[in-house]
Amino acid sequence: MRVGIVGCGVISRHYAQNAPAFDFELVACADVDRRAAESLAAEHGLAVASVAELLADDSIDIVLNLTPPAAHVEVVRQAIAAGKHVYSEKPLATFSAEAGELLSEAARRGVRLACAPDIFLGSAYQAARALVDEGAIGEPLSVSAAMLVGAQSSWHPNPDIFFLDGAGPLLDMGPYYLTAMVALLGPVRRVAGFASTRVLERAIEIGPRAGERFTAKTPTHTAAVLELASGVTANLVASFEADHQYVCDFEIHGTKGVLALPDPNAFEGVVRLRNGRGSWHDVPFASRGGRDARGIGVDDLVQAIAENRPHRASGELAHHVVDVARSILDAAAAGRTIEVTTSVDRPEAMPAPAPAPLRIRRTR
Repeated sequence: MRVGIVGCGVISRHYAQNAPAFDFELVACADVDRRAAESLAAEHGLAVASVAELLADDSIDIVLNLTPPAAHVEVVRQAIAAGKHVYSEKPLATFSAEAGELLSEAARRGVRLACAPDIFLGSAYQAARALVDEGAIGEPLSVSAAMLVGAQSSWHPNPDIFFLDGAGPLLDMGPYYLTAMVALLGPVRRVAGFASTRVLERAIEIGPRAGERFTAKTPTHTAAVLELASGVTANLVASFEADHQYVCDFEIHGTKGVLALPDPNAFEGVVRLRNGRGSWHDVPFASRGGRDARGIGVDDLVQAIAENRPHRASGELAHHVVDVARSILDAAAAGRTIEVTTSVDRPEAMPAPAPAPLRIRRTR
């Protein structure tokens, strides 16, 4: 199937570089800043179009929406109206109701709606899912997750986009962790949360807007407790206040052991297992090579259309994640526990790649 990119920012380079490993053809790109589209096109041999031209092109089957979060809903809506299947970067929408409306419209038009993140489809997280399902840690009890990062003003020319309502740590980075939780252990039933802003005003340090100041429009530090439908509980800290750090902890605790997983925002990393009071072990798993990369969700969408089956990085999963993130913020504002109104089934497991040698390496 032929894919066209709308939104030619930083993340578009990753999708374009990875595309040759997959079974779709990336053919065109568009951006409201035509220079950005021309730059991406020159690097990867793509056609340049306006957004309207790309959506009107009957030869393009799927729109890959890589615009900033504030534009996601409108771009997805226009693509659906044009009869295109859509794969959008996260979050699907900034509010749960908007995400639900997009799903309803896609169903009415008979097109597919899929959404990032797709890291849970990678080899490491699929290996972790198999371990959980096989009972390697006994019955799952809880998840402990933390994402702390900061100093966006020092490395991004438009850092204010990270601090808008609809972004912030929960809706910008939180989807990686929430999606992983749901994909591994099932949907969230209710949440409680705390939210604060430590630094309200910041200055842009690089690029043409250097020196310009902006204020945070959404909480920059959050802590949440989640109860899953299965009874598993989870703790999630998400913060943009940890300057020049990158913390990405994710562990699943069970009745017989603990599973430590790699960064939910990256495809590389090790899966570690500890049973009882024993030592940690790296768990071997086979890699998909170049297919362990951003784009695996688009590829699964293409395969699902061809095979007439549900795609795994679904709009329903993305809708639930937005609902959970917004519910956490609402719970923090109201000072009470909030029931999550949506639910979703765990996506089907990916077929396993060729097995690695059955070898366990002891680590300290």
